[in-house]
Amino acid sequence: QVQLVESGGGSVQAGGSLRLSCAASGFTYSRYCMGWFRQAPGKEREGVAVIDSNGSTNYADSVKGRFAISQDNAKNTLYLQINSLKPEDTAMYYCAADQFCGVWWYRWSYKYWGQGTQVTVSS
Repeated sequence: QVQLVESGGGSVQAGGSLRLSCAASGFTYSRYCMGWFRQAPGKEREGVAVIDSNGSTNYADSVKGRFAISQDNAKNTLYLQINSLKPEDTAMYYCAADQFCGVWWYRWSYKYWGQGTQVTVSS
């Protein structure tokens, strides 16, 4: 049974940092494409960053230079380091997994999802 469990969200002031984690189980983690998405109230779920099985990464333009995706295959854990937080980064953050990256920023490219962790940034 595939499980993705996010943690690390919280309430921070603008300019602050957070490190999100996603603990994965139930599949061969190192062979999967892993992504981070976020969804603000009233908005579509958007792709933030992805890392493939080779360790290659991609980012949404809105977060380049501020967010960093990484993983620890030995721990089956995905991370998202978020720096220089802005109020517009406020959203529920989800990790997602699929055997293939496909169109990485497209939510329907991923079969498995976590329940999310809330990030709230105040100005």
